[in-house]
This record gives sequence, C-alpha cells and structure tokens, in this order.
Amino acid sequence: MINLIWRVVSWTVVMLWEGVRLALTPIRLPWNAYTHWLHRRWPAGRMEKLPEVNTDGTTNVRGLYIVGDLTGIPLLKFSADSGTKAVRHILADRAFRRQSGNETDDILDLVIVGAGVSGMAAALEARAKGLRFKVLEGTQPFSTIANFPRAKPIYTYPTDMVPAGDLQFTATVKEPLLDELRAQTLELGIEPTPALVEKVLRRGHCLETVIRGKDSLLSRRVIVAIGRSGNFRRLGVPGENRDKVANRLHDPKDYCGKKVLVVGGGDNALETAIAIAECGGHVDLSYRKSEFSRPKPANVTAIQRLQKNPKARLPDTTPDSDRVTTPAGSYLRAHRQPGSIELHLGTAVKEIGADTVILEGPDEHLTLENDAVLTMIGREAPLDFFRRSRVKIRGETRGFEWIPITLFFLLIWFIYDWKNYSPLGNQVAAIASDFFPSIVPTWIAGLGDWWSAQVQDRSTIIGTLAVSMSTRSFYYTLLYTFCIGWFGVRRILRRRTKYVTLQTLCLFTIQAFPLFLLPELFLPWLGYNGHFDAGNGQLIADQLFSPLYVTQEAWVAHDWGDGGHPRAYWRAYGFVLAFPLMIYNVITDVPYFWWLIISAVQLFVVIPFLVWKWGKGAFCGWICSCGGLAETMGDAHRHKMFHGVAANKWNVFSQFVLLIGVALLGLRIWTWVFPGGQLDQRIDMMSLVDEGYPLNYKWAIDVLLGGIFGVGLYFKYSGRIWCRFACPLAALMNIYARFTRFRIFADKKKCISCNVCTSNCHMGIDVMNFANKGMPMADPECVRCSACVQTCPTGVLEFGEIGRGGEVKRRGWLKASPVLKAERKGEAVPS
Repeated sequence: MINLIWRVVSWTVVMLWEGVRLALTPIRLPWNAYTHWLHRRWPAGRMEKLPEVNTDGTTNVRGLYIVGDLTGIPLLKFSADSGTKAVRHILADRAFRRQSGNETDDILDLVIVGAGVSGMAAALEARAKGLRFKVLEGTQPFSTIANFPRAKPIYTYPTDMVPAGDLQFTATVKEPLLDELRAQTLELGIEPTPALVEKVLRRGHCLETVIRGKDSLLSRRVIVAIGRSGNFRRLGVPGENRDKVANRLHDPKDYCGKKVLVVGGGDNALETAIAIAECGGHVDLSYRKSEFSRPKPANVTAIQRLQKNPKARLPDTTPDSDRVTTPAGSYLRAHRQPGSIELHLGTAVKEIGADTVILEGPDEHLTLENDAVLTMIGREAPLDFFRRSRVKIRGETRGFEWIPITLFFLLIWFIYDWKNYSPLGNQVAAIASDFFPSIVPTWIAGLGDWWSAQVQDRSTIIGTLAVSMSTRSFYYTLLYTFCIGWFGVRRILRRRTKYVTLQTLCLFTIQAFPLFLLPELFLPWLGYNGHFDAGNGQLIADQLFSPLYVTQEAWVAHDWGDGGHPRAYWRAYGFVLAFPLMIYNVITDVPYFWWLIISAVQLFVVIPFLVWKWGKGAFCGWICSCGGLAETMGDAHRHKMFHGVAANKWNVFSQFVLLIGVALLGLRIWTWVFPGGQLDQRIDMMSLVDEGYPLNYKWAIDVLLGGIFGVGLYFKYSGRIWCRFACPLAALMNIYARFTRFRIFADKKKCISCNVCTSNCHMGIDVMNFANKGMPMADPECVRCSACVQTCPTGVLEFGEIGRGGEVKRRGWLKASPVLKAERKGEAVPS
C-alpha cells in the first residue's frame, strides 16, 4: 500500500512537469477544454515597446523630455497638453532657472525635436515665456496629419478637454485642421529648422543634440516630440517591394474602380478601406485575427454598412441610440461612387503578385485579383533613436541596467534563505550570532536598569517585543510591513484617487495588525500574562497555536526557556492567508480541527462570496499580503508585465501548484486515518517538517517561487509574477471568478484604442480588447487594482456588476476614475 501511495506522489510530481509542457504545447485533451473555459478564451494582445516616460514627461536622461504620442496616448489634445506642460515643468525646475540666467553663451534654453502638434505647442509656450529655443523637423511641420488621406475625419477627444497652452482645436477634418494649426504656429512666426536628429546625449550640465550633416546644438533642456515616426512595419512576404504596394493613402479617389487589398485591423486600416470604398474602389480587407479589437465603433459600423458579403458581416450589436457613421467631408461626398468591402478575417498575406495576392488562413487559401496593396499596419516607434540617446525602453534591460536588478534579486534570495533557516542562511547566522538577531535583547537591556527589568519580564510589552526581536521572522515581517507602508504612500501620491487611497490603507492595515503585530506582539503578550493558561483561553491556544515549544510543565511554571516564544503564534497568519496559500495550518502531523474548520469556511464560504460579489480582486487586491506588496512596491513597474498568447498559456501553471497542495492534503488525511509508517515521514519531507529537504513544498513553492522569484523579479517583470503564474489560492479563485458578478464596464464610444489600460495591467489582461467592443471585462485574472480605470485618459472604464436579471449595476461610490469624477462634477477633464 505504501508503494502504491508513493507512486501516486511521484505521479503528482510528474504532473507538475506536465503543467510546464502543456503550457507550451497545445494538444487536444480535456485539459485544453478546461483551460480554455478557465482563461485562455480571453483576448491576449501584445504590447508595443515605447520609451519609459514619467507623467510629467521626464525620462531617465536628466533634462530630456518626451511628449506627444510616445507617452502612450495618441490624441491631439493630449499631445498639445503634454508639450505645453513639459515647458512649464522646465520653467519650474530650480536648476534650470539658475542655468538660464546667462544669455551671453551659445547654449540654448531649449531644443524641440519634432514639429508636430506636441512640438509646436511646446514652441508656443517657450516663446510666450521668453525662452531661447529652436524647433528641429526632419520632414515638414505637422507631417503626420499632412500624410493622412484627403478628407480624413479627425477625432479630437475628449470633447470637453481644453489643452493647456495656446494651441487649440475646433476642426474635425484633415484639411481645415491643418489650416487651423498652421495659422496658430507657422503664420505667427514659429518656423522649424530642417534637420535630422540622430541622438541626444548628456554633456555635463547641458544636452547635445547631434544632427546629421550639421553641427550639434547645445541646450539646457531637450523636448523630443517626434511621435511614432519610426519605420513602417513590414509584412515580410514575397512581392512586398512591388510598386503597387504602399503604406499610406494620399487620395482615395485614385483607387476608384480598382481592386485594392488593405491589410490591418486598426482605425487607420478601416478608415483607409472605408475611404476607398466610398470613392468607388473594391476593397478586400485582410486582418490576421478573427475579430476586430482596436477600431472605434464608428469605423466598425461603417465597415458593416459597406460590406459586400452579407454572410461574413460582423454582428451589429450597436444600440440604435449609439449608431454613428464615419464623418466625411465635402470631398468624399463629391467623389462617392458605388464601392464595396469584403472582409477576410483570420487571414494573412502569403504572397503579392503582379496582378494577384494570396491570402492564407486556417480555413481558406485565396488568390484574389488585385491592382494595389495598402499595408496599414502601423509604424514601429523610433526605438533605435532612444537607445542611442540612452533613454530606457519599457521592458528592456540593457548593459549595466542588469546590475541593480541582479543585486536586488540576490538580496531577496539571501533574505528568504536567511529567514527560512537554509544551510547557507544558517552559516551566515552562525557568523552573525554574536550580534544579530539573538543578541538584540541584550542590547535593549544595556540601555539601563529599567530597560533590563523590562526585558527580563516577558509579561511587559517591551519584554514580549524583545523576544520577538531575537527571531529572524520578526525582521522579515517588519521589513515587509515597512515596504508596504513606504511604497503605499508613494502609490497614493502617484494615483491620487479615493479608490487607491482606501485600498492601500486597507492593505497596510491588514499587514500591520493581523499579519505582524498579532503574532509578534499581542498574542505572545497575552500568553505571557496567563490568558492562555486555563479555561477558554487555554482551549483556544491549544487548538490554534500548537504545538508548545516547551514542555507542559515548563509552560505551567512560566519557564519560557532562552529561545523564542513558547507557542506557535505564527499560525495566526492563517486568519488572513487561507489554504492553500498557507498550507502549514492544515497539512500537519496531527489534525488541528479548528484550523480545518476555519480553512473550510474561508475556502467554501467567505472567499467564494467575496469573489462572487466583487471579483477575485476582493481578496487579491484588498486583503492578501502578497497582493499588498505587489500593489505598493510593484506599482511603478506594472507596465513591465509580459502580455500575449504565449504568456497567457503560463497562467494555468498555478492550477498544477493547486493540484500539488490538494494532493498533499489528501495524503495527509490518509495518514491521519491510518497513522504510522513511511508515508508520514515522506509527507513531512514533501511539505514542511524536514526543512533541510530541498524538494519539499515549502522550499520549492513558498520560498523559491513565491519569495525569491516572486519578489526578486518585481523590478524586472512587475509585482504580480507569483500572483499570476503560481499562487495556488489565486488558481482556486480563478475558478470561482468564472461565476462572479463583478465586471469592468466600458463606454465604447469613448475608447480611443490608446492601449493605456492594457499596458498598465500587471496581470497581462488585454483590457482594451474588451473596451473597444463595449463588452464587460470578465477575465478572471483581474485583481481589481484599478490601474486600468485610473489611467484611462477618456474615462471609458468603470467598476460594476451584472445583476441577477442581467442588468448592469455600476458601482461608483468609491471613485477610481479621475476623468469620470470630473465629468460627473461638471469639472474640466484632467489631463
């Protein structure tokens, strides 16, 4: 029987490895159906690499600012706003004011690279403030808008926002908007200098702008406002270099009567297809995904109206009250002729011939007659320019940047190694034992006779605290609590919403009291004062804080010994950290029935209700200490979490960690029913008791995955590595969350496809995909951190729940969106 059970254990370990394999190799098994139901059914968009920019436009290069599209929000009003505010931030800088007083040198106050909307807004502000500046432009002023198709509609969202500065917008079509912009800048004397900037380098107190073929410029500050002016993305297929292939649309009437293939699924691609079709062209629109996720609702509606093949039409779920059409100027109306659009979703271009194109998809292989191909798949941000200028790129670690990341990882490794009494940690502790931490009570006693008496009497607060301070866990938990408090304050100041403030205070309070002061101070103090010696107090202590680390006789005599606390007060962590996040109150050599009852109530009553009502984030984002550290210390690094289909496959690894915890519990229950034998020893080795055994649950899951990798990679991959990929309790709550009423609702009319919400999700959720469709966000991975709601520049997102009858209940009493808050109060939309 023992051998049979041991085979079951071995099989469980094998299944853990199979979890890794299955995460990487999709095979047609029931497991795939389960993971599809659980999580893999949800969209998983990839993130575009952009330079790291702070909210005020500053970068890691002192004095270099980035404004406009490269801040992540592709809106004209935000671009103008960011350019103006960058100049104001420069003027508020004391160091700049000290340097700018010398007008006799050849050093400019400011160089502005790029004469787009943000660059010209910065130039207007610089001129108004009397700065010496130059604007450098590689092509033509407002080149991005100038290269739009003729009569292209322009969306000047948010409609209620007034950008800072003098550059304002009223026109909504390309040509009038260009006239408006030129009248406010070029015609008023803001004249850009033609120049191609290769890089910007720090030179002492100044910045050197290196210009191709010309002398460099020295300035005290530089604003980079070049937008996404990198190279156009390529398809990488044969025939892409043919003359009939283009990556921009100048005049849609040029394609009247022609058969045109438009490639792409964003607003630019859809607007190109619509413009050509409305001018009499016959458009085949190819998009690699099975549905659109990025375009504005107006563009999707127009595509539906112009579709040639009714059977392939997108389902039109737009309410009549929300139905809109694409705005068109007089030019399009004058040249409109019968045209059509045929959709080819889920296809990719395989080859471009002289008069044909070949599309390939999972279910079709098409050869289409073709006169022209427009690849509207966007541009790659000019990352090489920023790398040459030594500006950090989101998610990239280069050269010496690995040093602090590696040192932090090694520090975390040492902390967890030392705290958990590993062989290496014990060697270090043995060397340091003469002064830390066991010697700390002696230090306190050395402060004077009164302090010495307090330390000797454990029934005093100081005496109790002195015992706790002689243990390693005290300093680990103290450091953990301090980090949540310190970084929590920074998070509150960074986010500035009621939701984040209350959430952070809640996380800190739970960490500080039930997870720190309760086991380290309050419970031991009660024990030393006799509250656990007899009666109900003794019953509670025996059931919840066993075993005794001294003999029963010594306990009765209050002979505490010279070590730490005489009871397992650390079990109080279980009041917050439920099984299987903390297994050690449940998988014990003898059953502690009170903990079994508490754990059962947590797992099958309290947590399911919280998840059903408020989503998984009710625990992960408001209660859990792991989430507390992730939301505070990891807050500034949430954009580093990897996204995409491949990353989402790894989400299910936590299901195997959950399986291991449940299997260990099942085997432990077996030993309770049939005690004795080799299985008892092997279960101890696999879970907790044999701490020197390197492959048990404690070392492999809690210490290595949860601690060393989970915390050690905060500054490289964000704070939710453990929570997303390996936490067994989160794995269980993911199952519960499939039945939750919690949703994040989206007002799709306001979505501008900026992808800010997705880029700020440290659980890897493609929030924008839901928002673009106006679908309630139902991904069970959501931890309710509010980052997507808080950072949305147009107030698209809002927390709420689905009622029993399917009705939408928005829960706005705790404000998470500053934009929605301002709109409801009738204030100006915050920028």
